[in-house]
Amino acid sequence: MSPARTIVVGITGGIAAYKAVNVVRAFVLLGHDVHVVATPAALRFVGRPTLEAISRNRVHSDLYEGVAEVRHVAIGQGADLIVVAPATANSIAKLAAGLADDLLGNTILASTAPLVIAPAMHTEMWNNAATVANIAILRARGVTIVGPGVGQLTGTDSGSGRMEEPDTIVARALCVLDESVNDGQPVGQVQDLAGRRVLISAGGTREPLDPVRFLGNRSSGKQGVALAAAAAARGASVTLVAAHLEVAPPVGIDVRTVSTAAQLQDAVTEASHEADVIIMAAAVADYRPATVQTGKIKKDQVGQTLTLELVRNPDILSGLAASRRQGQIIIGFAAETEEDADALIAVGREKIRRKGCDYLVLNRVGWTTGFTTDDNAVVVLDVRGAIVKDASGTKMSVANSILDVIAHTTISD
Repeated sequence: MSPARTIVVGITGGIAAYKAVNVVRAFVLLGHDVHVVATPAALRFVGRPTLEAISRNRVHSDLYEGVAEVRHVAIGQGADLIVVAPATANSIAKLAAGLADDLLGNTILASTAPLVIAPAMHTEMWNNAATVANIAILRARGVTIVGPGVGQLTGTDSGSGRMEEPDTIVARALCVLDESVNDGQPVGQVQDLAGRRVLISAGGTREPLDPVRFLGNRSSGKQGVALAAAAAARGASVTLVAAHLEVAPPVGIDVRTVSTAAQLQDAVTEASHEADVIIMAAAVADYRPATVQTGKIKKDQVGQTLTLELVRNPDILSGLAASRRQGQIIIGFAAETEEDADALIAVGREKIRRKGCDYLVLNRVGWTTGFTTDDNAVVVLDVRGAIVKDASGTKMSVANSILDVIAHTTISD
């Protein structure tokens, strides 16, 4: 697990405040110490007992409570990250003006921690010239803006202004929280992939046996989605080829949905022509059934044993490496069950030699590690088989460690 950090979640008075409960919950489940600072208006939309039960800390809302301990300053001073979700048009205007007429405003002004806000309001308010100007001011100060999305709003209205989903907010916030080696600045503020087109595959392919059954794997796609979110936060133009994800992909990137290994091959081959960087994080089936039954296989017709004939799928990574254009960077993933560290590295060195990619990300998987978990541990090998990165922690943290390698690899390498 990555080190526990102190995260302040500010909640302002909009109907989207109910979504903030899941933002708080996600940070708590990742092991962080979460403190909610809610405006009085926010507490009219979501109750204090709910927020205290989820955050496991007392909720703060009154500017004049805890005066003896200078709480209006202390909360901000102790924060490693501040996330405001939802951020209403009114709260955004106050932040841009530097006002501190409530506890949340004081907390933000008294803090040097990175600030992430997730706007939520009606479309007309989001498009209003005042809001547009306020957002520009906050961006210029280094504030990370997540969203808003497009969708159903209050009542029958629909359009831009919908607060991003909690998973997206948390993923982007963790990009900001995780520090890079680049001058010690938060990753979310460093645009070191700006101008690069990054193609990422994620998830696990499925090979059908019949209309109801398939051969598959346990990949959730979490690591690939984290890579996509982190790359976008660092300025890249991202295309995600997604196979049966168990988590929502980031908003604002090009997502192409596939199912089988053949479909994934077609999608990444087509997208690869425009990509500067290709990261093959998807778990691709090595084999597929030689024949696919048009109807459900009936066990009473088959008997006690079922014999399947499997044929090998194309090696997508090797094909991409063999047909790459000059300067294109290709990163493969290898999920292995080797328990011995030296044996794992040996397998990785042999694999990168066969695959022909620039880097290979090795991660040990098992019944309870790697797949479906929120954490990961990887070793990155270069084309010579040398270890260039050893990273562990949340999948977002690992994603940024992998992207650090790419960011320091020039196109001419």
